[in-house]
Amino acid sequence: MTNENTLPGSNTAELTGFAALGITGALLKATHNAGFTEPKPIQAQAIPPQMEGRDIFGIAQTGSGKTAAFALPILSKIIALGTKRRPKTARALILAPTRELAVQIEDTIKILAKGAHVSTALVLGGVSRFSQVKKVAPGVDILIATPGRLTDLVREGDLMLADTKWLVLDEGDRMLDMGFINDVKRIAKATAPDRQTVLFSATMPNEIAELAKGLLKNPIRVEVAPQSTAAAEIVQGVVFARTKQKRQVLSTMLADEAMKSVIIFSRTKHGADRVTKDLERDGFKAAVIHGNKSQNARQKALNDFRDGSVRILVATDIAARG
Repeated sequence: MTNENTLPGSNTAELTGFAALGITGALLKATHNAGFTEPKPIQAQAIPPQMEGRDIFGIAQTGSGKTAAFALPILSKIIALGTKRRPKTARALILAPTRELAVQIEDTIKILAKGAHVSTALVLGGVSRFSQVKKVAPGVDILIATPGRLTDLVREGDLMLADTKWLVLDEGDRMLDMGFINDVKRIAKATAPDRQTVLFSATMPNEIAELAKGLLKNPIRVEVAPQSTAAAEIVQGVVFARTKQKRQVLSTMLADEAMKSVIIFSRTKHGADRVTKDLERDGFKAAVIHGNKSQNARQKALNDFRDGSVRILVATDIAARG
């Protein structure tokens, strides 16, 4: 008799896919139902050592599958522990540099944990602090947070991290760029001394290497792409234009109907707003996201871009990462 984890014709129950990485039971079923059938390279490298309790230092790009790479081992261990937790605590903490990335991480975790009794909560700036305090009050299994708001809750005594046994730092280089590193160090210091820590970064500047040295214990290093490389599907090119010509050049490029989904990055918030207005004057439907926009406005812009209501998304680099 064979099952989904047995190779046809084999006399032994040889495990394949995520089962071979140690994912079992309802979590394995939910993973398969979500369309995760074969592990991506980062998942194949990072999951087994995490299942053994090892710290991980991962170099991986956005879109590489790293969310499942750190979420599945945490979910597996939390499910095994059961639902008992203390008030105002979090068993696992995932830090992300932006609100959008934090929301995306929680969405993925909810899909992977479907059918399991695992609670999640978001702690983010720009939304009601009261509702977040209320959400963490009974205790939570997995907390996904941006460093600034999380620091506020810990400082005010609304959240205690002494029981936090799993800590994930996602997009460490972006947290460095945004000035969150000192917050990250304080947060890590407040977690359980015997915690398991995972750090993912797209690049490895010296500051991130030093952070890893201070937070990780004898980590396993995994890397799925050379540092600072673009995803294989991206064709890179450069167009040179004078400042006064940029609007016309951009409009000409966007008139190409083959460009079905376009993200335009701007260095400043003012620049992002100006580009969006220029595009609208030229007859293009565009949405914009940056730090001055409310969380609801940013989420609507992302949803409109995702479902095709708008073809063009203009964003500052920091707001768009993740």
